[in-house]
Parts: sequence; structure tokens; C-alpha cells
Amino acid sequence: MKYTKHLIFTTLIILFVFGLYQKNYIPKHTFNTINATIANMNIKVHGIGNIGSKEIYKISSLYGGQVFSFEVNEGDYIKKGDLIAEIDSVDLSSKILEQKELVKKLKNDIKSLKLDKQSAVLLYGYQEQIFKKNQTLVKDGLITELDFKKFKTNRDVAKLSISSLSSKIDSFYNQIDQIKANTEGLKSRLSKYTILAPIDGYVTKKLISNFAIINPNQTLIEIVNPQDVWVETHIDTRISGDVKIGNSATIKLRSSEKEYRGKVISISPINNNVTNERKIYLGFNTLPIPFYLQEQAIVNIHIKELKNIVKMPLSALTFYQEKEGIWLLKDGKVKFKPLTILANDSKSIATNTITTQETIVIPDPKNKSLSNGLNVYEKQQ
Repeated sequence: MKYTKHLIFTTLIILFVFGLYQKNYIPKHTFNTINATIANMNIKVHGIGNIGSKEIYKISSLYGGQVFSFEVNEGDYIKKGDLIAEIDSVDLSSKILEQKELVKKLKNDIKSLKLDKQSAVLLYGYQEQIFKKNQTLVKDGLITELDFKKFKTNRDVAKLSISSLSSKIDSFYNQIDQIKANTEGLKSRLSKYTILAPIDGYVTKKLISNFAIINPNQTLIEIVNPQDVWVETHIDTRISGDVKIGNSATIKLRSSEKEYRGKVISISPINNNVTNERKIYLGFNTLPIPFYLQEQAIVNIHIKELKNIVKMPLSALTFYQEKEGIWLLKDGKVKFKPLTILANDSKSIATNTITTQETIVIPDPKNKSLSNGLNVYEKQQ
């Protein structure tokens, strides 16, 4: 009886230990396994940025005054030469009219002076004839020298009158030329009170309202040319070295599920020594309309395609004793193998360290921590 009880007790202990082994030990030592494959891999650089513009045109007036005809609004598309606003020029227009009236008066005065000059020329001719006639008489002694001097004076006065009138006419012509030059200056200044769009583009900011009083050089609106719109992103310098101008890219905006195609159009030559990032600028192949400056964008820059390389899931990669690598299974035991990583994307890594025949163990934080020589089981697929 005693022997039977001992046998039953021993059997129960064995069954309990076997149960624990089946329920705890084997599951904790059972892992998913895979084999690497031969495949192609598109290498991408991922980044987050914002929509910006290479150039933002700040449109202002050289002169201050009250704004009229200011009907543009944010979001409007305007073309080069379109009227943006007119600034009250105060008395410039009236001054131009005054100058024109003064020119008319001077021209009328010139006409009168020319008539007076014609009369003076005729008078001079008459006095010249009398002078010559009396010059003969004084030689013959028929008139006195004093009388002759009167005739000479009359002739000289007539001649001086012609010269004086000619000088006045020339002076008036000079005044007209000066007034015309001043008028052109006023017209040029007046034209600067009419603000025209210097480029085609979208109005991104309207900084004042209609009929507002502005100061000289105060900005009225900001315009962005669609050709200048880009995405500014910051890429870690450890992975930005392979990025080149012209690399194709995809751009996904926060406001849309659509993916836009683009390319790298500029790379900043200056590295940020605080964040160790470099500015990369991407242009859109087709600009999304409407676009919003400073909107967040997710970008993926396509660097190159690796062909026929050994590829495995990123989930297989782990760290062990401060080295990056994978766990390989052979004869029921695992062994850590450091990897040389050629490239990676969001899901996979490429390497030349292993072959497709080797069995890779996928670490599982719920299971036993892996270590060299640990016995493991392959999970049945």
C-alpha cells in the first residue's frame, strides 16, 4: 500500500512538471522564423517639412497717402500688370494740368513775340535805309553830324529790339523745355501712385483695407508665384548625403490624402550644427491648387533602387551586446550574428552578411530573452 501511494505521488509530480513544461517552457521558447529573400529595394529618405516659397513678393507704394481702388483679396490669382491699388496723389494731377496750361501760355506769348520781331525786323530795315541815305548826305555836308547821329541811333535801337525779342523767344522755349521735363517727372511720380502686379501669382496676404492711410514703402499685399512654391524639409545629415538635385519624390500634404509627385530642386550648403540636419527643398511637378503656405507635408525622396539583394523584414533586426544584427537558428539553438546593413526602408533591410538558406529567428518581447546557445522551437506556420 505504501509503495502504491509513493508511485501515485511520483506520477502526479511528473505530470505536473510535464504540464508546466508544456504550458510555460515550450511557448516561451517558441519563436517565428523566416528566411531572407532575393528581391529589389527602393531606397528612400523620409522627412517632414512645410510648404514655403523661394520668393515672396511684398508689394508696396513708394509714397504715402490714402489707398483707393484696392479690391484684391487673399487667395485671388492676379496677372502681371493687373491693377492692385491706386494711391491718392494729392495735388500731382492738378500740378500737371497747371504745367500744361503754362506751356500753352508760353507758346501764345512766343507767337506774339514772333509777330513783334517781324515788326522789329521791318522797322530795322526802314531805319537802315534812312541811315544809308543820310550817310551820303552827311558826307556831302547837306546835314549836320548831329542829325546823322539821330538816324544811326534809330537804326541801332531797331537792331537791339530784334535781338531782345529773339532772346525772349529763346528764353520762353527754354522755359517750355524745362516745364515739359518737370511734367514728365510729375507723370513718372504719378505713375508710382498706381500699383501694378509685377508678376503672375496668388495673393497670400492682404495687409491693409481699402481707403486706409499708408506710409511710404508700407506693404499692401504679398504675392507668391506658383513656380516658386516648394516644400522645405530637414533631413538628418547621416542619411541626406545620398540626396541629389533632381531626385524624384512623393509629397503628401496634411490637408489631403492625395500623394503629389515632385523632385529635389535645391539643397542648402549649410548644415545645422545644433540639429545636425540639412535643408532640402522639393518642388511639385503639378502644384496643388489651392495651396497653403506653412502647411505640413510628409516627403519621401527616392534615392536609388538596389536590384537582386538579400532582403529581410526590419522586425528581425535587434541589438545584442551593443551590436546590431539578427538571431540565427541552427540545430535547435540560436546564435547572434552582427549584420552589415546596405540599406533600409520603412519595412525591410538589405544586407550581404547572410544567405537565403539561413533560418532567422524573429525576437518576441513576450517570450524568453534570446541569448547565444539558447534552445528554441520554431512556431508552426
